[in-house]
This record gives sequence, structure tokens and C-alpha cells, in this order.
Amino acid sequence: MSDTMAIPNSSPLAGRRILLIGPGLALAAGDLLKGAATETGAIERLPQAVIGAYDLVLVDADAWDPAALSAAVQALAANERAAPVLLIGAHLPTTVVRNLMRLERSDVIEAPFSAEHLAAAAAALMAHAQPAPAPSAPEGGSRCWAVTGAVGGAGATTIAVELATALAARSGKDKSVCLIDLNLVDGAAAAYLGAQPIMRLGEFTGAHERIDAALLQASFVTPVSKQLDLLASPRDPEAFDTVSREAVLRMLEVACECYEWVILDLPRHRRAWTLEALGGCDEVLVISELTVPALLAARSLAEEIETALGGMSKPRIVLNRLASRMFGPAPSMSEAERALQRKADAGVSSDWEAAAAAANLGGPIAQHRPKSKIVKDIGQLVDRLTAAAGLPAATKRAA
Repeated sequence: MSDTMAIPNSSPLAGRRILLIGPGLALAAGDLLKGAATETGAIERLPQAVIGAYDLVLVDADAWDPAALSAAVQALAANERAAPVLLIGAHLPTTVVRNLMRLERSDVIEAPFSAEHLAAAAAALMAHAQPAPAPSAPEGGSRCWAVTGAVGGAGATTIAVELATALAARSGKDKSVCLIDLNLVDGAAAAYLGAQPIMRLGEFTGAHERIDAALLQASFVTPVSKQLDLLASPRDPEAFDTVSREAVLRMLEVACECYEWVILDLPRHRRAWTLEALGGCDEVLVISELTVPALLAARSLAEEIETALGGMSKPRIVLNRLASRMFGPAPSMSEAERALQRKADAGVSSDWEAAAAAANLGGPIAQHRPKSKIVKDIGQLVDRLTAAAGLPAATKRAA
């Protein structure tokens, strides 16, 4: 790979998200990459390079085994949201080039190359890559519901996913619902939905003011359906330390400007931004299992939130994984409410087979097991919450 030559006065890559597949590309491209947000990865990253995550992918063909490169390009071509790919190399195998032709937007330049040649090829590819439009602001304002578990494993993420799915199913508008996984370290919402998480809030820790509707759509959003978008981060054990409070709150503010419904999957441990996020919510749901430790934790967490917010929000406690026998005046339910020292606000039935099938197949329970009792209970919960808010009949379940 040769060094670049003269550098154009204005780089077309400034402000762009670029994935470099090859260790020598950053040096070879030189000043052309200045101002761009770049990541360097191995060939295994190529199939994950989709529009929204990246504006362009530069691949050093000479750095990889031709068979592995060909397979990676073929895998990317199977994704209709594949980012534009610019392949660079002195010896380009026919199999690689043929697979590259399957991509909607791709080009090849031979090494050695000039900076002008690379810049022109990159600009041409990105000029034809049209990102999805940002959703328009909701006419009647946004509604935001937060879901958090009283204990680990209470099923908060499952309920958040099903709530978002139920709201999306009732909506007649594209991009009306947004599910945001704020478990930034190891959130599971993307895995439950079979989606690719692309939100990298840490990159905006010092530049949160850059987050707007267009950036949210281009760099944070993973579309799940026409009505439902997901904002979720790749696994990052350092995220809670590196992502700033300002970046989180700015992202939430923009999301609420763009979507009619915003569902937050919140970590149960308090962060610097937790109370402000909760303070902006219309409903807060604390999810508990029907065990004494979980119930005690749910009561404490609900009281803590209510006290911390000065009584402005009264969290609702939702009992998850209820067995059928607990719907009547059974002792176990009475004992649960004695432990809570209050009535439970809602219950969601136990249906292990449906939940496991959906998790393994990737997608909501409503998609894979639409007749599950979980789906019915979530629908009733949505009915109750929308009725409590006095929302119009348009939010009722579709026939």
C-alpha cells in the first residue's frame, strides 16, 4: 500500500464515519482522513458495516486472505443496508471483485493511488448513499415510559421490548416508536430483537451538542420495523465510565423530539443521568418477580424513585412471570402484595416456552408467539397506561 500524494484542500471524508478494514489504511490515506471518525477492524467486522453505523468502508484487499475477504464481502452484500465499500489493492482476486459487484454501492482502485483518486472515488460512493430520513416531530408531543428491573433477571428488557412492539403494532405511522437500551455496558435489547446495535455515545462525550435528529438517525438508530427503531450500544465494559451524562441526556432529548413513543430500558443501578431521565418520563415501571427478595427490592426501588423525584412520579410495580393460579385471590398473590405494602399495578403471565423461542429466534414474543399470554397481558398493560394518560382512541389495539 503506497503513501498518498497531494492532499485535496477540502476532504470529502471530514465529519464522516469510516471503517478501515486493514491495519495500514490509516497511514496510506494520510491527511485525507483528518476530521473523519475512523475505526480500524479486522475482516470479521466487514459484514457488520451498515448504513447508519458507517458512511464508508475502506478495505485493504492485499492485507487479507482472498477466500476470507470474498466471504466477508458476500456476507455484507446480503444486507440491504450495506454501507458503500471502496476496495484498494494491487492484486485483486476475481472472486473478491465478483462478490463486490453484488453490493449496491462499491468501487475498486488499484495501489499505488493518489489522494485525489481516493478522494474522488470516496466522494462518488457517498454521494449515492442516501441515509434514511429522520422521523418528523410528533404532532401531539412525545410519551416516554421507563422500564427497570427491581433485581437482575426480573425480565425488564423482555417487557420493554414487548411494550415497544405493542405500541408499534397499534401505530399507523412509520418511525413512531423508539426503544432505547440504556444498559450501555451489556444491554440485551438488540439480541432479543435480532438486531445490530450501533449507538456509540462515548464518541460524543465531549461533543454532545452535535447530537441532532439527523445524526441520531444516521449513527444511532437500528431500524427494527417500519414503525419501531432501536437505539442500543455494542457491548462495552467501560461505557458507564466513558459516556457522559450530557451525551445521554441530549440523546434522550432528541429522541423525544422525533418519536411519538419512547420506551427506555433502564439499568437498575443509578447512574449520573438516571434521575433526570426518570424525571422526564410519563410512566416508570418497576418490574419484579414473585419472590420475596424481588418484591422487597421492588418496594424499596419504587420508594427511592418517588422520594428522589420529590413525589412528581409514582412508579408502578409490575409483577412478572405470574403462574395462572395467581390471578385469583390466591395466597401467593396476597403475600406478594403484603410484601409490597401496596397493590401491584399489573401482572404479566409466565410463558417460558414463548419467551425462550423469541429470544432464540431473535424478535419479540408478539412476532413468534402472538397468542402467548404474555402478549395478551402486555396489551392490557398498554391499554391501562394509555387510558390513564387520557390518550385518544388512535392508540387502541388494531383489529
